[in-house]
Amino acid sequence: MSVENLVVRAQQICAQNGARFTSIREKVFRLLAETQSGVGAYELLEQLKQTEPAAKPATIYRALEFLTEQGFIHKIESSNAFMLCHHFEHHHPAQLLICQQCGHVNELHSNVLFKEFSNLASELGFKIQQQTIEARGVCKNCQN
Repeated sequence: MSVENLVVRAQQICAQNGARFTSIREKVFRLLAETQSGVGAYELLEQLKQTEPAAKPATIYRALEFLTEQGFIHKIESSNAFMLCHHFEHHHPAQLLICQQCGHVNELHSNVLFKEFSNLASELGFKIQQQTIEARGVCKNCQN
């Protein structure tokens, strides 16, 4: 899906949910939509400052919090970075394959993996509230 189509879809979802998709939030969304790897908050801030010179760290963190709450982005916990969720129409646990060489992130959606992980946790009496599984390795492109 093109960046423009993703933005339109995000705007529609925000309108349906009564959430404000402000110009700053849209710009941060676009920055994340244009990359295939995780991006840190301060890197996003530097990119945002090209069009919003007055942007501060709080500007980015508020936008990232909103985008996360709406399910539009995933936080890559191990690297404290963020990436666009390409299936944000429905909330789902994140399963991420992260290339250690180029930084490319592939997002998986395995109900089998989710259910098995949840079942194992349940057997231990553990209630999962948020699930992100990250695997680090080398992508196909970097192996060649």
